[in-house]
Order: sequence, then C-alpha cells, then structure tokens
Amino acid sequence: MQNANQQGNQNINQQLSDTFSAMADGLLSGQCDRKTRIGLTLIGSELGEAELLHGAQLVSRQYSDIELVLIGGDQAGAFEHHPASNLTECHQVMEQLFSDKQIDGCVTLHYAFPLGVSTMGKVVTPGTGREMFIASTTGTSDTNRQAALLKNTIYGIALAKASGIEKPSVGVLNIDGAAQCERGLKELQQAGYDIHFADSSRADGGIAMRGNDLLRGTPDVMVTDSLTGNLLMKMFSSFTTGGSFEASGFGYGPGLSKDGCADGQLVSIISRASGAPVVAGAIRLCADAAKGEVMKRVNEEWEAASLAGINNLVNKYKQPVATDAKSDVKADVIAPPEKVTDTDIGGIDILEIEDACQVLWKVNIFARTGMGCTGPIILVAKEDKEAAKAKLVESKYL
Repeated sequence: MQNANQQGNQNINQQLSDTFSAMADGLLSGQCDRKTRIGLTLIGSELGEAELLHGAQLVSRQYSDIELVLIGGDQAGAFEHHPASNLTECHQVMEQLFSDKQIDGCVTLHYAFPLGVSTMGKVVTPGTGREMFIASTTGTSDTNRQAALLKNTIYGIALAKASGIEKPSVGVLNIDGAAQCERGLKELQQAGYDIHFADSSRADGGIAMRGNDLLRGTPDVMVTDSLTGNLLMKMFSSFTTGGSFEASGFGYGPGLSKDGCADGQLVSIISRASGAPVVAGAIRLCADAAKGEVMKRVNEEWEAASLAGINNLVNKYKQPVATDAKSDVKADVIAPPEKVTDTDIGGIDILEIEDACQVLWKVNIFARTGMGCTGPIILVAKEDKEAAKAKLVESKYL
C-alpha cells in the first residue's frame, strides 16, 4: 500500500511538473496552447535509427509547439519513449496510443493503408524554393483512375487549408486522364464548388501543369495519380544526393480519405531513405495537419464538393465489374473469422484486388486489402501466406 501511495504521489508530482514546464514554455514563447503530440517510429529506416533520431532532435530544437513521442528502438534521452522490437510492434503501439488519445498524429514508414486512403505529400520546388503539395503520393483514393484524381484534388485542398493556405491554387499534372479531371473540376466549380485554379507558367497557360510548373511550384496543390506522385516525391527529395538519401521536403504526408483519416488516425509517411531533414519536415507537416484539423477540413471540402455533384461524377467514372472465367467470386461471399494479418502478398492488379480478397475468403482464408509502399497488397496471417499465394496463382491473380 505504501509503494502504491508513493507511486501515486510521483505521478501527481510529474503531472504538476509537466504543467508548470508547459506554462513556462508558453510564457517564454508567447504560445500557451497545448503542444501537439506527434509520434515517430524509429525502426525500419535504411539509414538507421540514428538518422530518425537526428530528425527528432531537429524538431525539438526548431519547434516549441511540438512534443515528440518516440516508438521502438533504444531509449532516446529526454523524449518520451515506448518500447517495440520491430516495425509491426511499432504500429501496434502507435495504434494503441491513438486509441488512448496520447498522440495527435504519427510519422512512420512502410505502413499499409486500406484502399480508399491516399497520402498527400509536400515538397520544396528547386526552381523557386516554393512549397507545393503533391496529391497524391502513396496509397489509392479509388480503384478508378478518374475518380481517384478527383478525390486527390479534394484531399490536397483540405491539407493545404489545414496547413494555413486559405485559398490554395490547384493544377493538374499533364498525365493520362488530366483532361477528364480538368473537365470534372470545372463542372464542380460551375456548380458552386469554391476551387481556385493555377495557371501554367508556359505561354499558353491553362490548368494542365507541365514539367516546368513542377520545378517552379506553380500551383499550391499539384494533382496526380499516386504512382506518379511517389516518383515525384523521391526525385524532389533526393535530386541533390543521387537518390540514396532524401534531403529535402516534408515526406509523403498524411493518409486521407473522404471519411477523414484511416480509422480516425493521422498517420504520415516517410520513406526508408528519408534523411533527418525530411523526417523533421514530415513531423512538422503532421503537426500542422493535426493543429489545422485536417479531418474536419476533408469533411468540409467533401460536403461542399458533394453539393456540387462530385458523387455523380465519381459514379459516372466507375467501370462495370468484368465477368470472366477467371473470377468465380460471388456477391454473397462472407469473410471467415478475423485473424491478425501480419504478412502481405503483392503483385495483384489494383482493379482486381477486392475480387482476389474474396477468392481467399471463399476457401476460408481471412484476408484484407491494403496499399503498401510498392502498390496494392493482400494482407493475411503468416501461417496462411503460402496457401493464399497458391490459391491466387491458381485463380490467375498472381
């Protein structure tokens, strides 16, 4: 009983100490708001744990409004630290911290978002030094390309507004589908959606952005598909280093969907090649998104776009599901009992990922769909991996 009382007194004393420290920081900085608590996982980088820790130290020196919570790796000085022995455990700890409302956001890597969630990144453009959002950079907003581009636009605008840009300008990268995306966005604008288009820096102008506009940072939000966006992020981040070290920018950004964030969790992504400056930038972007209530911003933008008819546009782009001999999926297939899905299978086409999942359900293998760093994945239990792969090969999904 005495030890319990002593422990209780120590907790109270620590809380008082933290409160007075926060008050002192606020008086010194002129900011008395609660600090934004951002997690950072320390395992999985190709550059080593020390590089991620260096990024955390940069944040602690530069930003007084952020409180870091480190997950995994070794105990790190004065930072709050939660043990984990591998990246899977890091993500489990992260999700528990979210559940307990102990963190407002988290920066991690190699995290599999569910389909429908895509990340919005941010870079510093080499031509002018302007900051520009790339919408999107990993994951997929929709299995239909045109629908995904429209959704990416909405999510990119929401993140830009959460980051403090009141009326972000939007450009669509001149890729396959850009013209249809432009038509769709202009339809939304004519129907009352408040969107502000950038004008290309090339002589003929227009909403379609060229390579020059990428380098100059012409729009605040550059809309593209996630695979192109992922390549752009890597080139912008490491064009001065030869590719092995990302030295510039704010990472691949938070995962967003029309429902806000995945499971209400603000998870931001870095690469296994992200150096300390990018780690620090990613933490800053995640904190900005949390403070700017990005989930609320997404909901507001989606509601406004819905009033202008975005759901009708998305439905128009949807392609009917092909019925061929390869797929014996039935509409009434029910998922088997849920299991921990701790391993993934890649190489399946994005348009077939849901059908592939149901093929596994039909043979009593529990599976989930997701999006990894290299593309769509099927998540299964480790003990089911070989049987699942065999079934997917048999069904010609692999």
